[in-house]
Amino acid sequence: MPRLPPARYLLRARDLVDARYAEPITVDDLAAAAGLSRAHFSRMFTRTFGESPRSYLQTRRLERAAALLRHTDRSIAEVCVMVGLQSVGSFTTSFARVYGRPPAAYRASLPPAASRARVPSCILARDTRPAPDSRVKTAHGEKTDRGARP
Repeated sequence: MPRLPPARYLLRARDLVDARYAEPITVDDLAAAAGLSRAHFSRMFTRTFGESPRSYLQTRRLERAAALLRHTDRSIAEVCVMVGLQSVGSFTTSFARVYGRPPAAYRASLPPAASRARVPSCILARDTRPAPDSRVKTAHGEKTDRGARP
């Protein structure tokens, strides 16, 4: 039997999780976004996406935490709070279950974040631009020394 695409109401709830994973979202909030009762929403979400709404939210939070551990030097506790989790102990346990090692060991197995810092091209262009000419163009197109007075 061909699998039908998920209904728009389920996608709205999933998009809400993807956009606001760091906020305290409940299954009731997601069900309200989908316009369904909590029980019906949970059944439909699980049937459609293969995991419960709470599991999906936890997965998104852990994925974001892994990215923050890879790309920042923030403490484990800061990362935990940034992704919307309250307990560092629970975060460490959940992270280790999914990624095979605790957050500190995961980070230690990677090169330091500073070695892979991404600099936006606009900042590179600004900071690698040649020094401005010491002479300024006047309204008539002539160049004059900045400090010189007529």
